[in-house]
Amino acid sequence: MTLGEALLALADPVRRTIVRELAGEADWSRACGTFELPVTKATRSHHFAVLRDAGVVEQRDVGPRRLNRLRKPEFDIVFPGLLDLVLREGITDEP
Repeated sequence: MTLGEALLALADPVRRTIVRELAGEADWSRACGTFELPVTKATRSHHFAVLRDAGVVEQRDVGPRRLNRLRKPEFDIVFPGLLDLVLREGITDEP
């Protein structure tokens, strides 16, 4: 996990939406297809792959579903406060 990868992963507003939604859910409770995003299925898969490759989320397959977990505790050890900024953005910047 590098700072550059983390910043690139969190730079996209769709990926920040995914992160904010996962932060409000229990681990492994959200499948990729349950997020209402303004993108195609292929683009959604790409966004999840970028987040996974950067170490922001962890995924596991359960039957036909791919479940997600925000890796906040692990991420906070390497980049303290970075995810908190992303989560605060959703509270202060959206109408």
